[in-house]
Amino acid sequence: MPRIVPNLWFDTEALEAAEFYTSIFPNSEITNVSHYGDAGPRPAGTVLTIDFVLDGQRFTAINGGPEFTFDEAISLLIDCKDQAEVDAYWERLGAGGEFGPCGWLKDRYGLSWQIVPAGMETVMTDPDPQRANAAMAAMLTMSKLDLAAIEAAADAVAVP
Repeated sequence: MPRIVPNLWFDTEALEAAEFYTSIFPNSEITNVSHYGDAGPRPAGTVLTIDFVLDGQRFTAINGGPEFTFDEAISLLIDCKDQAEVDAYWERLGAGGEFGPCGWLKDRYGLSWQIVPAGMETVMTDPDPQRANAAMAAMLTMSKLDLAAIEAAADAVAVP
């Protein structure tokens, strides 16, 4: 079965970004670096692509030039096992970037991430629509997600 490998386009920061990402995630490494040759279009010897693995997921990064940049139309979602993991990824990936609403951030390279604690899907899809709505309302007030606060909002809904 074919494997999907995300390919991330950078201007000139692909190697730096791959080094940054592999320093954050466990079981991660850079597996290959290729360079432009004499045919160009960039100077010979300039890094062209970097193949790397983040916790078992393969990626390729390319120094393709300034023509394309990241936007929020695509993001990478991290399913975190607990709040401590949310806090750690939020801090490390957000350093030098910008924090957005509802668990979203852009890292220093402009790539969007969603940092989500385990249990979010359960509380957001509670069979009681009042609880689910209360959870949604709480989440919409947050930048970094706090599952305990979201669950507390759902629990505060009066039970008939």
